[in-house]
Amino acid sequence: MYASILIQHKIKELDHTFTYHIPDDIKKDICIGMKVYVPFGASKINGIVLDIFDTYDGNTKDIISIVNKDIKLNKELLELGYFIKNKYLCTLISSYQTMLPTSLKINKNNDYQLNDIFITLNKDINEIDEYINNNQRSKKQIEVLNTLKNNKLNKKDISSSVLKILLDKKLVKEEYVSKYRINKCSVSNDKKELTDNQLKVFNNIDLNSKDIYLLHGITGSGKTEIYMHLCEEVIKKDKCVIVLVPEISLTTQLVNRFYNRFGNDVAIFHSELSDGEKYDEYKKIYNKDVHIIVGTRSAIFAPTIDLGLIIIDEEHTSSYKQENNPRYNAIDVAKWRCNYNNIPLILGTATPTLESMARAQKGVYKYLELNTRVGSATLPEIKIIDMQQEYRKRNMILSDELKLDIADRLDKHEQVMLLLNRRGYSTYITCDSCGYTYKCPHCDITLTYHKTSKQLRCHYCGYTKFYSDVCPECHEKSINSLGLGTEKVESLIKELFPSARVVRMDRDTTTRKGSHERIIKGIESLEYDIVIGTQMISKGLDFPRVTLVGIVNADESLNIPDFRAGENTYNLLSQVSGRAGRSELSGKVIIQTFNPNNKTLINVKNNNYLSNYKYEMDIRKILKYPPYYYLIGIKVISKDYDIASKESNKIVNYLNNHKDKSTIILGPTTASQFKINNSYRFQIIIKYRKDDIIINSLKELDELYINNKNIYLEIDVDPIRL
Repeated sequence: MYASILIQHKIKELDHTFTYHIPDDIKKDICIGMKVYVPFGASKINGIVLDIFDTYDGNTKDIISIVNKDIKLNKELLELGYFIKNKYLCTLISSYQTMLPTSLKINKNNDYQLNDIFITLNKDINEIDEYINNNQRSKKQIEVLNTLKNNKLNKKDISSSVLKILLDKKLVKEEYVSKYRINKCSVSNDKKELTDNQLKVFNNIDLNSKDIYLLHGITGSGKTEIYMHLCEEVIKKDKCVIVLVPEISLTTQLVNRFYNRFGNDVAIFHSELSDGEKYDEYKKIYNKDVHIIVGTRSAIFAPTIDLGLIIIDEEHTSSYKQENNPRYNAIDVAKWRCNYNNIPLILGTATPTLESMARAQKGVYKYLELNTRVGSATLPEIKIIDMQQEYRKRNMILSDELKLDIADRLDKHEQVMLLLNRRGYSTYITCDSCGYTYKCPHCDITLTYHKTSKQLRCHYCGYTKFYSDVCPECHEKSINSLGLGTEKVESLIKELFPSARVVRMDRDTTTRKGSHERIIKGIESLEYDIVIGTQMISKGLDFPRVTLVGIVNADESLNIPDFRAGENTYNLLSQVSGRAGRSELSGKVIIQTFNPNNKTLINVKNNNYLSNYKYEMDIRKILKYPPYYYLIGIKVISKDYDIASKESNKIVNYLNNHKDKSTIILGPTTASQFKINNSYRFQIIIKYRKDDIIINSLKELDELYINNKNIYLEIDVDPIRL
């Protein structure tokens, strides 16, 4: 017998199978989808079995061993790998690698199995009794043996010296029982009856179809409760549900709700789990020990073979798109899996992407709407503050009205959220004397100042250096920090409201394991009065005592040179506004801006999604952007500026000669982040409708540059940002 093995190697030219002979000692165990250990050239390497067959004409080497007999990629995931390879122009091995948790990746051999070791009798009762009668002085041994007649004992509950004697005499034996690191057995039965609006939506979802549903529900309308009722229906069929959320911060509250309803029937997946915990959760799903999988983007690859439903919450969020290779979008993967399994997909959000709403209006998606909040909660009052007027009053960060409203909420023992979509203390550091600006030596961007650690940090490559107020250029003590970050807002808030309990929630404060959960539980238990954060506080979180939301600088996301800037700003501000007034307490939102007449901000103020949708769609149609055109972004990357420039022009010429007439090629231009990690980056943008020629041309280009050590092509299909 022989096997086709896809080896774990980063080199694209090796992205194909190699034939190996299957030795007799592993024939009975080996299966398609298994990870195996094979010789390759002068080295030994892991690979994955893609086919098994009886005959082969040619010389082959033997497979050395099976790496893991217990877990393999099933037929669905193996086919999914080819879909990812073909759609996103990546290697097949990278598509399989991204499906697996760290502990099970094809290039890993670590054993993360966790076991309880129990001790049981190894001889019949008569032999045990005979030993007891002949060893009356060995009281501790006798005590253990008498107990083992009726019950097994955990190894840690027995003296090691006593256990060694009993094991040496073969009177007892060890029994390994696998266990999971995460167990949530308690069920509080917090099931809520659906409102009339929720029930209408629930009844319109056909779980026996493979329809795609767009659930457009305003913030606080009770989408999660509908999700859980649907999960109950799927579980009745003994099928599984995958529930995706965009942020780790969201998994804490959502997972707790699912644990409370379904107990240990839930597995979780997100990057804050340890490798061992990821291994356990993966194994729970693989062994069909759970029906519900809740997690961030990578949870879409859960190895269940009996899927009944996929739910993607906050479908508008860019974090469902992976930024590095393979650059897949979890929503596209979900569509593929739903089609494969003939099951429905639910896309839920308060602010659908333009592409999703356009598909709903065309009837490609089935449209469902929830336009009222649950119970007595109402949408918050939203007010726009003109910061030009505030600057004249020397209010550089917080307006008078926002400061007064914060003080009012603190007096009422209510909570406040402040959004600033930039972490750090200041955007950049410059010298007032000579104009010197601290920049990353490896990237073409300024360093961000982090006051807490007294460091200047590059948010692209991670380069850091200690802050000094003496200019390294002119040696004057005239270094000044400009721009605004969450640390600076936190510093000001503590100065203005010294008695307030303040917490900051951004990437810098949530790097440690459990930090998201700790902060969220602190907010829920009213340990904090004011929460300052980046966009991670904007989506899905539910804090009943939050009655005031302040958006410190609404222009931050509007001024980004991206065709999605207006849409993303509307989504961000609408979502964070939805954190206010989610209970019987009324809410208020203050949006601070230098552009009070901006159409997007006015739509946020009026809570008018459809007006913003029409406004953005008109712009997209004129400029030929999605959903009217598809996009592909190409980055031409090299350590040598001249080579990158020359090759990018050659690529554009090639594409212009190998495309449909309606396809538009833009560029090359320098990328928005032109230099990262000492590499220069040129960008080419392709706009197309239906063009098989251009897709084939890209595949050919990818093949052409496989062996080029001076150039790296980064092809991004359906990029989220350019």
